[in-house]
Amino acid sequence: MTIFGVVLAVGLLIALIAVLRVQPFIAFIISALVAALLLGLPLERIPGAIERGIGDMLGQLAIVICLGAMFGKLIADSGAAQRIAQSLMHLFGPQRVPLAMALTGFVVGIPLFYNVGFVIMVPLVFSVVYRAKLPPMLVGIPMLSGLSIAHGFLPPHPSPTALVAQFGADMGVTLLYGCVISLPTLLIAGPLFSRSLKGITARPSELFKPTELTEDQLPGTFNSFACALLPVVLIGGATAIAYTNIDPSARPLIEFIGNPTIVMLVSLLVGSITLGVARGTQLGRLMNGYGQAIRDIAGILLIIAGAGALKQVFVDSGVNTELGSLLADIPLHPLILGWLVAFAIRVALGSATVAGLTAAGIVAPLIEITGVDANLMVLAVGAGSLMCSHVNDSAFWMFKEYFQVSLGETFRSWTMMETLVGSLGLVFVLVLNACL
Repeated sequence: MTIFGVVLAVGLLIALIAVLRVQPFIAFIISALVAALLLGLPLERIPGAIERGIGDMLGQLAIVICLGAMFGKLIADSGAAQRIAQSLMHLFGPQRVPLAMALTGFVVGIPLFYNVGFVIMVPLVFSVVYRAKLPPMLVGIPMLSGLSIAHGFLPPHPSPTALVAQFGADMGVTLLYGCVISLPTLLIAGPLFSRSLKGITARPSELFKPTELTEDQLPGTFNSFACALLPVVLIGGATAIAYTNIDPSARPLIEFIGNPTIVMLVSLLVGSITLGVARGTQLGRLMNGYGQAIRDIAGILLIIAGAGALKQVFVDSGVNTELGSLLADIPLHPLILGWLVAFAIRVALGSATVAGLTAAGIVAPLIEITGVDANLMVLAVGAGSLMCSHVNDSAFWMFKEYFQVSLGETFRSWTMMETLVGSLGLVFVLVLNACL
């Protein structure tokens, strides 16, 4: 009955979102209620479990995700993203435009949430296409692979950040491991794979031909890179220092500086000054942009909250531990199991964020039972959540319409790129696990 209850609850979640188009937060709450009833949780404990699950999840993540959304908005609106793209193209030259665009997508994708990054960066892709007279696929796929990898693997993006909290992983270590597996994945799924797409003729609409900021309106190169990468430098630096023989009295300060909330707040304040106020942008205009960013991220926060409710029902009913024991008996490496669960939910639901968060509630017990590295489990689940983007994923249709390609060509390019990212991500996670 336990396994039946879990399968039915997850199946109901999939049906509500994928078939009936119910808003994901509502779908999660309904599924959590059904799971609680099927798993025998006493009626008087059900509301408390749902409320506690929502509160615990958002309590750890809301500040980081909201500050991250504001920071990404600043990077986009200030022109820092455009400056980074121009600088990398100049550095690598016209012969290595795909590599430059892949690195641009990755660097800019760290502070920018995926949907925002897509809308902001695709016009820059078309700008390069028009200027360099290169095939859109050769320029676009590397850029979008960089965005996708950052979205699936790296904090402060919502799904990896939430997975770090659920698995008890370390934000800094996960970020460092994520960068290690991201670079080879990016090179293969981006510049290398894009060379196989020369036969696809994309016809981007003139509607998307960008109006770029002029040179005097853009921030400086150092300023742009320094601000965009500041969260990575602070979190990664604090984590690296923590592994050295530092004075014990200095450890609390290092941990404070490397705390994700402090990192994102400091990054936002530094960016607001150097990319905003110091360049003549009125404070009121910055605050209006930040308000817009909060409105844009509200839906993701609700999805995370709903996932927390379902997870807490699994924990309070005891099925969490039982599921972990059952999965541990399957003759597969736990990292592969986590990847497979996220993969299956991704194919059914379409949303990488929902797939990752739903899978987390199912596979979390594997970490304690098997002793697998929690940081690597974050990355394995993140890789699975990116697999096989198809017609139930909004990004699939955004790519098709922006690039004006056929349905078959979208599968051949976009879906294959996402599948390569997810597959290679798992391969390099397993390689890293073997090396540790």
